[in-house]
Amino acid sequence: MDLYEKLLSGEEKLSLVGLGYVGMPIAVAFAKKIKVVGYDFNAAKIDLYKKGLDPTREVGDDAIAKTEVEFTADPEKLRECKFHIVAVPTPVNDDHTPDLSPVEGASHTLGKYLTKGSVVVYESTVYPGVTEDVCVPILEQESGLKCGVDFKIGYSPERINPGDKVHRLETITKIVSGMDEETLDVVAKVYSLVALAGVYRADSIKVAEAAKVIENSQRDINIAFMNELSMIFHKMGIDTKSVLEAAGTKWNFLKFSPGLVGGHCIGVDPYYLTYKAESLGYHSQIILSGRRINDDMGKYIAESAVKSLIKENIAVRNAKVAILGFTFKENCPDTRNTKVIDIYNELREYGIDPIVVDPQADSDEAKRLYGITFKTMNDVKDMDLVIVAVAHDDFVAYTPEDIAGFYNPSHETKVFMDIKGIYNKDNFKAPEFDYWRL
Repeated sequence: MDLYEKLLSGEEKLSLVGLGYVGMPIAVAFAKKIKVVGYDFNAAKIDLYKKGLDPTREVGDDAIAKTEVEFTADPEKLRECKFHIVAVPTPVNDDHTPDLSPVEGASHTLGKYLTKGSVVVYESTVYPGVTEDVCVPILEQESGLKCGVDFKIGYSPERINPGDKVHRLETITKIVSGMDEETLDVVAKVYSLVALAGVYRADSIKVAEAAKVIENSQRDINIAFMNELSMIFHKMGIDTKSVLEAAGTKWNFLKFSPGLVGGHCIGVDPYYLTYKAESLGYHSQIILSGRRINDDMGKYIAESAVKSLIKENIAVRNAKVAILGFTFKENCPDTRNTKVIDIYNELREYGIDPIVVDPQADSDEAKRLYGITFKTMNDVKDMDLVIVAVAHDDFVAYTPEDIAGFYNPSHETKVFMDIKGIYNKDNFKAPEFDYWRL
C-alpha cells in the first residue's frame, strides 16, 4: 500500500504548514477527503479557526466551523503526518531581494518532526532552485534524514487568488512536480483529490517553480504597459478606459487595465525571477522596467490629485482628503503590500493628512503594518477630494448623489478620483465634478 492509499484509508495524515489565504483553503478542501493537521505558529490565528471563524474570508465561518481539520499551533503534531504541504509567504526585503525567512523557518520547524517515508511539497512562490537548494538542506539538517532515501520532495505552486470566488482550488488546473517519477505520481494523485479541474505534471521541480514565477511576471508587465499608456493618454487628454474598450473589440487584443499592483504575488514574484537572473549574470530589462512603472503609480496618482486641487483653486496644504479602500484588491481583507499606502504617504508629503476608510480590510493588520487607524463612512464629509482606490462592492454601489454628498458644499467643482474606473464617467461631468481615472 503506497502513501496515497494510506491517506485514503486514514492510516496516514496530511499536514498543512501555514494557514493563511492559501494554506487554510487547501487544508479545508483536503479535510473533506482525508485526515488533515493544520499547523500555524500563530496561536491567535489557530484560536480563531478553532472558534469557527475565518479571518481571511476565503471559505467563510460556516466552512471553518464544520471542517474536520485538526487546527494546532503545536509543531509536535507534524510528527503524526506523512504528507506535508508548506504554504507560507515569500515576500521581498526593502531592497527588493527575496526574503526567504518564512520558507526557511517553516523548513526548520518541519524538519524537526519529519519522519521516514514522508513526502514534503512546497507551494510557496520562489525562484527556480529554492526547493532543492535551500529547503532540502534545512530539512536534512534538522531531521538527520537523507532526501531521496528517507523522504521525498515535490513542488506544486499555489494558484489561489484571494477574494476570487470563481478561480478556486477546485476549478483551476494544478501544476505538480516531484523529485522522481514515483514521487510525482504520489503528489499528482494526492492533489487530484481536491484539484477537480485536473493536474498538470511538470517535467521537474525547477520547471514548476519557473512556471509559477513567470505567471505573475507576465501579468505585471502587461499591467505596466497599461499604466504607461494611461500616463501618455492623460497628457493627450484622452480617456484611457475608452481607448481600451475600443481596442478590445479586436479578437486578439489582451484585455488588461491600468491600476495599482500590490499584494503578495504580482508585485513580488518578478523580483524573485530577476534576483536569480542577476546571480547568473543577466540583468533584466523588460521585467524590471515594468516593475519600476508599477511601483511608481501611487506617487503618480498622488501628484495628479494635487494638480487637480490646484486647478480648482483648492489649497493643497491641510486639504481634507478621503481615501476609500486600502486593501491590495477588491472584496478582500488583505492589506499586505498594498500600494494604496504609497498614495497616502505621498499626499502626506504635500501637507495633507488623508483619512482612510475600508469596511473590508483587516483593521488590526493595517494598524500593525502601517500605523493607520481606519475611519468610517460617517467621517467622509466636507471633503475637498475623494479618492476611490479599491473597487469594493461597498463603494461600487454608491450613486453620483452619494458621492456628491461627501464634499464641502462650498466647492463649485468636486475633485473626484476613481482609480479603477468603476463608475460611468458620463455621470460625473464638469462643472459639478473634476473626474479623474487611470
